[in-house]
Amino acid sequence: MTGLEGILWRVAHGREIELGRRSTIMAIINVTPDSFSDGGRFETVDAVVEHALRAVSEGAAIIDIGGESTRPGAAAVSPSEEQARVLPVIEALRGRTEALISIDTYRAETARLAVSAGAHIVNDVFGLQKEPDIANIAAATGAGLCIMHTGRDRAKLPDVIADQVHFLKQSLAIATASGVNSDRIVLDPGFGFAKETAEENLELMARFSELSRFGLPLLAGTSRKRFLGGVTGREAPDRDAATAASSALLRLQGAAVFRVHNVAINRDALDIADAMLNARQEFERKRPT
Repeated sequence: MTGLEGILWRVAHGREIELGRRSTIMAIINVTPDSFSDGGRFETVDAVVEHALRAVSEGAAIIDIGGESTRPGAAAVSPSEEQARVLPVIEALRGRTEALISIDTYRAETARLAVSAGAHIVNDVFGLQKEPDIANIAAATGAGLCIMHTGRDRAKLPDVIADQVHFLKQSLAIATASGVNSDRIVLDPGFGFAKETAEENLELMARFSELSRFGLPLLAGTSRKRFLGGVTGREAPDRDAATAASSALLRLQGAAVFRVHNVAINRDALDIADAMLNARQEFERKRPT
């Protein structure tokens, strides 16, 4: 998927969202004490809900709620603890916003309970390969799926795109076998997830458009990642400008959805990228053949 052609992403509860014509922002809402840049900032359901609604007011179309930190070295939490963190937030949000709600989990049972509570999308950072039954949950509920590439807990191929293709083909095979339709799927190349160096992540950015071979919408999640700090020298809370720059660059390479902490600065950057893409499309339309 490249350029400005639109495609409908169908998700749970009879909802859908058009991707492609305008960049779509997914706001990161961490209900965790230990996430790498904002852990512990929002300790009550009311505080999390207000933070999420503020993100919507700033331009987020999707709210991505996570109850377990996925930063390197983070301690795992039990399924019951994860569910205790996220389910009250989903239940509180579903009647207060028209934004789509995403559950950031690799656990099938958490996904099932979250969709039942009102979530529309399941965002799996292990690409369906840690608990493959999560694909069955998505198929049964009609949930949208974000399938993320990761290099964790396995040997990677040396070429960054070859490894993306190798991993994501396996994930898509799981989805297909479970009966998940392609119009439910978005792919995420997983910036920072066992891509250990700035160089590896920058190569993935530079070659991002090669992932269009899958013919599916692409999500970019560079927000405050360590490789941005490697380039700028800034610590995680001060990487929003670098995030916005990377979002705009990835938009020009075909990304449709952007998972970010700071919605406002990314909305501005992506509006400029969208305007430039529209101007280029208009120029191509008018240019004599």
